[in-house]
Amino acid sequence: MDWEVVIGLETHVQLATRSKIFSGASTAFGADPNTQACAIDLALPGTLPVLNRAAVECAIKFGLAVDANIAARSVFARKNYFYPDLPKGYQISQYEIPVVQGGALSFVVVPKDGEPYGKTVRLTRAHLEEDAGKSLHEGLRGMSGIDLNRAGTPLLEIVSEPEMRSSAEAVAYAKALHALVVWLGICDGNMQEGSFRCDANVSVRRRGDSRFGTRCEIKNLNSFKFLQQAIDYEARRQIELLEDGRSVVQETRLFDPQQGETRSMRGKEDAMDYRYFPDPDLLPLAIAPEWIEEIRRTLPELPAARRARFVRDYGLPEYDAATLTASRALADYFEAVAAGVADKKAASNWVMGEFSAALNEAGIEVAAAPVSAAQLAGLIKRVLDGTINNKTAKEVFASLWRREAESADAVIDARGLRQISDAGAIEKIVDEVLAANPKSVEEFRAGKEKAFNALVGQAMKASRGKANPQQVNEILRRKLGAT
Repeated sequence: MDWEVVIGLETHVQLATRSKIFSGASTAFGADPNTQACAIDLALPGTLPVLNRAAVECAIKFGLAVDANIAARSVFARKNYFYPDLPKGYQISQYEIPVVQGGALSFVVVPKDGEPYGKTVRLTRAHLEEDAGKSLHEGLRGMSGIDLNRAGTPLLEIVSEPEMRSSAEAVAYAKALHALVVWLGICDGNMQEGSFRCDANVSVRRRGDSRFGTRCEIKNLNSFKFLQQAIDYEARRQIELLEDGRSVVQETRLFDPQQGETRSMRGKEDAMDYRYFPDPDLLPLAIAPEWIEEIRRTLPELPAARRARFVRDYGLPEYDAATLTASRALADYFEAVAAGVADKKAASNWVMGEFSAALNEAGIEVAAAPVSAAQLAGLIKRVLDGTINNKTAKEVFASLWRREAESADAVIDARGLRQISDAGAIEKIVDEVLAANPKSVEEFRAGKEKAFNALVGQAMKASRGKANPQQVNEILRRKLGAT
């Protein structure tokens, strides 16, 4: 408790363009090694880069979404370093003048212990750059291979201010950023394929100290789970060093998920080590105000605005609105369901509950769900009008999920699941239950509420679950003189 962790994230977002940032080679994932690397990606003599306009549009969309400044003029620089999968010996990036400057991201943090709370993290910058290739080590005896398919893939590197104070905050920030770039359609968000990966800058300091400690950078974290584990381990490691009277060395580290620990990779470079200078092969990037406004008009309704609308127009709790807008696809699905039912909260409950659970269990996305929004709305309507109860509705949903019928009505009719709502029929069932269970009747009249629940259970069993539970309760209490 004497220590405070300070975290900043650098997130590499692969932009959803068909071709690379400075060449016409494809960015499709999964091709055989070195089959999607053209002469420019291979850095052959005489080749010149040509900037991809679509990549710039993606950067502008992001800047507008986080209320950042879009630079009217930005510059590409050469970031010089040697690595086997970097054929040119430098990476084309942006340094002094990035295309996106400032901005902020707001999100909700849900700690393990404690109440959820809102947090806003300022962004330092977001700049365009090209990715490097990939070194291959597995399956090559005593050698390493180089795959340059990724070389030149367009990236937007988003740098936060060091304003996060726990791994929970860092993960919440990363999830919100991931949701936003996918929502905007500028990234597919596939972390397993490297489309979204984070570098975490971690340092610790005595609580109350305004000075930053020595930071270490943990590279290439491609899952939220690993991000949290890596930060927690690194914070503990640094605290133990300082409490033992030793010092933290500024360096770049890697996270080993099998061992659950970070390991030293290399000494941390500073900007001067990269010898940045403007790339002479690329003119400064000039963005006209008219282009920015044109892109602004194409932006979808942003998550924060949609959350507010769900609360205002549908009367949903803040928690429901935040959960439903975790992805654009889920928000769209909910709205389609809500359009078909009167009770919007019921629609929210089903989408967040049974529907989302089924998605998770099947490991699929909303677009691949076998139950359409119209089918789910039809099911919810049958619950609301008393045709079936909630328990039966879950059985109907499971049948729809297995594609056994086209509609909830078809399942209900085929299985004879319609709820008994006829008061006379239910009263007859209740009379039979009371006659058959005199002991439970006596116990209830003696003040044991559990006996009443037992009688309700017997009535539902006698009706094979078809009796309207509310009517069963009301008739039972009237017969027992408890109303």
